[in-house]
Amino acid sequence: MGMLRQVAEYLYLKKKDPNEPRTQWMRYMHGINRLSIFMFLLAMIVLAVKLLKR
Repeated sequence: MGMLRQVAEYLYLKKKDPNEPRTQWMRYMHGINRLSIFMFLLAMIVLAVKLLKR
């Protein structure tokens, strides 16, 4: 699976593959990855706002 496709699935931009096996640990891993992507995007927005305010 491509990296951009996986990110799109994490951000709910693309539907997940229904044939992909779902395990509890995969759900945990995907949840943590989703959280880290959202935190990274939030940090980038905060940095951009701080740089633009100067």
